[in-house]
Amino acid sequence: MASLERKQQFCSLITQQRNPLIRTSAEIVSEARRSLRVRSTQRPFTPAIATRELFGNKECTKKRPPSTFSLHACDFEAPESRPASAVRLSRLEHKPKLPVLCSEEDQFKAFPKPPAEPEEVKNQLAGARLSLRRAGSLALLPLERQTNASAHICTQQGLTFPSHMHPFTCPRSDQCRNKSKEVQPVTFHCGITFPAALFRDRELLNLVCSHRSSLLLFSLHIIERRDHDACTSVREDAQSLVWNYTITPILQKLESVSAGSEASVDRLCDLCDRLHSALEGADMLGRSCKRRSAILRTLFRLIDADSARLSLRIAELCLALAVSGNNLLNICKLVFQISRSESNDVLFQRNSIIESFLAVLTNEDVSTSGEALLYCAGALKFLSGNSSMVKLLLDNGCIAVSQKLIRRLCTAEKDSFTMAGHILVQLTAALRNLADHPDARPVFISFDIFSDLCLVLRLHSQDQNICTNISRSCCSSSPVSLSKLSSYSECRHALANTPDCFPLFLEVMSKHRQRQDLIVRFLFTLGNLTASVEASRQQLFECTGCAGVLLQLYDRYQRRGGAAARAAEDEDVLVKLLRVLANMCIHPAVGPALAASEACVELLLETLALRSVRESEELVVNAAATINNLSFYQAEGSALDRSRLAVAKLMMQLLLSASMDAVLEATRVFGNLSQSKDVRSVIMQHKAHRFVVALLDSESTEMCYSACGVLTNLSLDSAARVRLSREGAVAK
Repeated sequence: MASLERKQQFCSLITQQRNPLIRTSAEIVSEARRSLRVRSTQRPFTPAIATRELFGNKECTKKRPPSTFSLHACDFEAPESRPASAVRLSRLEHKPKLPVLCSEEDQFKAFPKPPAEPEEVKNQLAGARLSLRRAGSLALLPLERQTNASAHICTQQGLTFPSHMHPFTCPRSDQCRNKSKEVQPVTFHCGITFPAALFRDRELLNLVCSHRSSLLLFSLHIIERRDHDACTSVREDAQSLVWNYTITPILQKLESVSAGSEASVDRLCDLCDRLHSALEGADMLGRSCKRRSAILRTLFRLIDADSARLSLRIAELCLALAVSGNNLLNICKLVFQISRSESNDVLFQRNSIIESFLAVLTNEDVSTSGEALLYCAGALKFLSGNSSMVKLLLDNGCIAVSQKLIRRLCTAEKDSFTMAGHILVQLTAALRNLADHPDARPVFISFDIFSDLCLVLRLHSQDQNICTNISRSCCSSSPVSLSKLSSYSECRHALANTPDCFPLFLEVMSKHRQRQDLIVRFLFTLGNLTASVEASRQQLFECTGCAGVLLQLYDRYQRRGGAAARAAEDEDVLVKLLRVLANMCIHPAVGPALAASEACVELLLETLALRSVRESEELVVNAAATINNLSFYQAEGSALDRSRLAVAKLMMQLLLSASMDAVLEATRVFGNLSQSKDVRSVIMQHKAHRFVVALLDSESTEMCYSACGVLTNLSLDSAARVRLSREGAVAK
C-alpha cells in the first residue's frame, strides 16, 4: 500500500494534474467563436396588389399586350362558314337529301328507304347478317320471353319506354293500327333522346343494349353497317341522329331564349350545360363534330349577353370543341377578362373550366398561340392570388403544367423570345402566389422548381418583372418567391445545391441595383442561405465579384437621399445586406478577408456614425453584430485592427442606448477589442467600465456572460483591477 502511494506521488511530480479553472488555448478560441452570431431579420413586406393587371409595373408595360379590351360576338369567327381558299368549287351532279327531323305524326317518313341493291349484294349481306348473329349470340327468343328479357336489358342500360308502347312491335305489322297512338321518345343514360320508333325492331334493340357501351356513336355505327332489313330504315350516321334529335333542339332553344325580350341567364346556362352533356355523351367534343361551326356560331352570339357566369360556360364549351386561331385567343381573353374581377372567382370554383385552360397551357405552342397563352397564364395568376382557389389549382396539377410550359418557353425560338418573356411574367407570378400554400412546398422541392427558376432568371435577367417575381418567390415566411422557399430548411438546402444560383443572384442584383424591391428580396434569400448552410457562406464569397457587388450596393443605398418612405426602403436593403455580411463572416475563410477590407470597415463605421439607435435600431444592431463577427479575426495590420479605437468610441455610444440588443452587441465587441491595451485604456479613460460592471445585474445570461468577458480582459492591467474592485465588480 505504501509503495502504491509513493508511486502516485512520483507520477504526480512528472505529470501534474490539469487545473480545471485554467482554460486551454483551444477552449479559449472555441469560447470566443461562440460569440459569433447568426443574424435574423423580418421578411420584406409585400403589399397586396389592389388591382388585377397583366403587368403591374407601369414603367415596364411599354410595348406589352394590354390588360383591358372589349369583346363582342362580332370578334369571333365561325369556322367552316366559307371555303378556306378562293378556288371555286364545281357543282355536284346530284342533289343530296338533307336529313329532316321526324314529325310527331309519323316518325318513319323522315327516313328514306335505302335504294334497291343487286341480288348478289343482297345474298352477301344476308350471309354477313347470319354470321354476325351467330358470332354475337343474338338468337331470337319467342316473342313474349324476348319482350321481358329485353325490357330488363333496357332498364339496366338506361333506355326508357312509355308504359303503353310495346318495345318490340314490328313497325310493318303494327304501323297501321298503332298509328293513332302517341309515340314517346327513348332516352339513353348518356342524355341523348331518339324516337321510340327507331327501336321497335327487337334485333336492333338487342344489339344496342347487349353492347353495354356508354358511347352511343359506336353502337349506332355497328347498326348502320348491318342495317339492311326493311324493319330498320336507319341510313344516317350516328352524329346525324344525335344532331337531329338532341343537339338541334337545344340550339334552337338557345336561339329562342336569347332572342327573347327578357333572356334568362339561368335558362341559358342550363341549356349550355345540357348541350355540353349531350356532346360529351355522343363523343362529339373536340374537332370530330362535323357541324361544330353551327354550334360555335350559336355560342358566339351569346357573348353579347354580358354575363360572367354565362360567358364562362360558353368559354368552357368552346375550349371543349377545340377552337383555334383567333377564336382561341378571344376565348382566352374572355376567361382573362372574367378573372380580373375577384368577385368572379367563385364562378371558377363551381365550373370545371380550370381543367380546360390548363389544357391550353399544356398543348398550345408559343410560336402559334403565344398571345392566347399569355392571357390564359394571366388568368392563372389572378386566380392563384385567391387563397380559396389555390388548393383547387394544386389538385389540378397547376405546378406541373406551369413547369412544363416554363421549359418550353425557355427553349422557344428567337422570334418568340419576347412573347415567351411576357408569358413567363404571368407564370412566375402564379408560382409566387402558389408558394403561399403549405401543400405547395413539397411539390416545389420534388419537381426541382429552383433549377427552372434559375434558368428563367438567366435567360430573362433584363426583365424586371420576371426577376422581381422570382425574388419574391424565394422570400417569405411561407414557401416561389425564392425568398419564400428559403425560409424552410429543406428548401434552403435544395436552393443552395442548385448550380450557379449564387453568381446568378449577384448578377441580377448588379443589373437591377436601382430596384429596391428586387434587391431586398434577393438579399433576404442570401441571408437565409448563409444563416443555416455552412457551405453557402464560402460559396457565395468565392463567387467572382461577390464582395464588390455587395459593397457597391451598401455604398449606393447608404448614400441615397430622398423622401421618408424611400429612406425607409433603403434602410431595409441595408439591414438585409448587413445580415448577409455578418453571416458570411462566421466562416473562417471569409471573416479575415472582410476584416482586411478597408471599404467594408469604413462603411460599417459610417453606418454607426450616421444612424441612431432610436431611429434605426435594427440597422445599427446589425452593423454592430457584423463588427463583432469581424473583430474575432484580429489580424495585425488589418483594416479593422487599424480602426479599433474608432470602433471602441462608437461602441461606447451604444452602451448608453435604451436598446438592450444594441448594448449586448456593443459589449460583445468590447469583449474582443479589449484584448488590446490601447482599447482597454480608452474604456477606463471614458469610465465605460462602470456600465460594464452594472451589466452584471442583468437577468440576461448572455449579457452577464459578455460583461464578464470584458471585465476579465480589463483586469489584466493592475491599475484597472483596483478601480474595478472599487466599483464592486468582485462582489458581483
